[in-house]
Amino acid sequence: MTIQITGKNVEVGDAFQNYASDKIRSVLQKYMAREVDGHIRLERERELFKSTCSVRLTNGLLLEAHGDGSDAYGSIDSAAHKLETRVRRYKGRIKSHSSAAAAARRKVDIEARDYVVSLSDDDEPPHDEANPLIIAEGQRNIGHMTVSEAVLQLDLSEASFMIFKNAAHGGLNVVYRRNDGHIGWIDADLPIAAKSNGAAAVKHAD
Repeated sequence: MTIQITGKNVEVGDAFQNYASDKIRSVLQKYMAREVDGHIRLERERELFKSTCSVRLTNGLLLEAHGDGSDAYGSIDSAAHKLETRVRRYKGRIKSHSSAAAAARRKVDIEARDYVVSLSDDDEPPHDEANPLIIAEGQRNIGHMTVSEAVLQLDLSEASFMIFKNAAHGGLNVVYRRNDGHIGWIDADLPIAAKSNGAAAVKHAD
């Protein structure tokens, strides 16, 4: 099992690396039958420390958890607690999606660019209204999966939404976190009646 540890705006010394690695490794070894690799990123924003743990499971799903604290050790303790809660809660559901066929459906079909756009604090319009100021850029992988798999993936992660290609018809879909705690599903390619039946099926499956 390999756990990579990196830092942003903070140095990650040997003591913290050993502590964080042992903490996350103990959680994974407790619940995972097979060894998996993970990544821990420690970030400091003013007086707040943030630890983000990402683990790619053998079935292709991405498991994420983050924690905040007044020091680095507190943040990793918080992240490890959330990670354990998430793994324990969904252990049975993770197993149900571990077949080779399900993993094949989650192959990446589209690599899309992911931008963070700056919003001005004043009322003045930007100089170039057609091209807003981009302050960050990344990559978002859009895979092929069922709606149930997308819901599970979102619930295992720290993301607020996820775009995917619906395995039933190949169209782009979105699942997102609602303010009421439930998960919403947007499918522009599916007729309303069929969508209602599909939503019921997802609810029954969960």
